[in-house]
Amino acid sequence: MSGEVVTLAAEVAPYASAAVGAYGAAVLQRVEGDAADATVGLGRRVLQRIFGTRAEGEPLPEPLADVAADPQDEDAAAALRLAVRKALAADPELRGDVAGLLAAGGVSVTAAGDRSVAAQVITGIAATGDNATFNR
Repeated sequence: MSGEVVTLAAEVAPYASAAVGAYGAAVLQRVEGDAADATVGLGRRVLQRIFGTRAEGEPLPEPLADVAADPQDEDAAAALRLAVRKALAADPELRGDVAGLLAAGGVSVTAAGDRSVAAQVITGIAATGDNATFNR
């Protein structure tokens, strides 16, 4: 398996876990809940693209069902990550679609409050106080 597939599967994992944790057995159903945050919504879209959608009451694929049954089970999470990795390795088009979904999901950075700083990455000094001095 290529390093690209392993990396992409690892990127999918937190979104998938968040979605399964939030939706449980309904994670592959087409209905979209209004309360879903960006991470959960993205995870759900990625899982639906990888595993397809299901009608209400239709069983989940085993790796998803195991995580839905116990979201804290590290072995179940690892099995889901492996299933995702195998699916991505087997289908270059799917791999491209999932990479696109992750890229489009983007990062949301929000600052709130007086003198707040919002940044995806800070590589230098971020001073928000009065009369800040910096020595080199």
